[in-house]
Amino acid sequence: MSSSSRRSTAKAPHSTHKPRFKQGNRSSGRTSTSQRARKPAVQKPKVNIEDRKVIVFNKPYDTLSQFTDGEGRKTLADFITVKDVYAAGRLDRDSEGLMVLTNDGILQAKLTQPESKSPKTYWVQVEGIPTESDLEPLRNGVTLKDGPTLPAQVVVIEEPQLWPRNPPVRFRAAIPTTWLAITIIEGRNRQVRRMTAHIGFPTLRLIRYSMGNIELGDLQPGEWKEISIDAA
Repeated sequence: MSSSSRRSTAKAPHSTHKPRFKQGNRSSGRTSTSQRARKPAVQKPKVNIEDRKVIVFNKPYDTLSQFTDGEGRKTLADFITVKDVYAAGRLDRDSEGLMVLTNDGILQAKLTQPESKSPKTYWVQVEGIPTESDLEPLRNGVTLKDGPTLPAQVVVIEEPQLWPRNPPVRFRAAIPTTWLAITIIEGRNRQVRRMTAHIGFPTLRLIRYSMGNIELGDLQPGEWKEISIDAA
């Protein structure tokens, strides 16, 4: 995957299990809903490779994963100047990290629809210290209000060196926190948050790091770059 950069300089990790994200000097959603509840936001037809546009964006906290809003809140339009691209899935307003935008509906569907089994990895800070037995239900699938989840990959990771969130996460002084790398192939509304809450460890901060083989890389909040990838 090669890239034509449109961003400032930053450093990033190369592994979801041993993140090494260098802190930047700048910091300036919702996950896609269940296919039973909602279709992907916008689907465009497949385009020729030479006409394909793929944008990788680090969505800041408190930014909507859409281009318009009638209430004056921050949207993708505050950051991305490329026309005729559409988000491949959504990311919670209170979540951060990777969004992929494209004008190719086939690629969009490949990244978002459960049938494609395209993995999405999130770095998740939870309240408390879950044991392996606590995490096992997530690996087997848990039953939420909208039905059972598919098995997830869950690994405890070192605390990543990330950009500071604005506003900061509110911690309870007496309760420690743990970072997890959680990989799912679904994309229900606030699914990861609901999964960790289900096992008794609420999510405090959530950052999407990868979708399929596309990674956040070294982008800082609000930065984006255009990339080229193999045909979907």
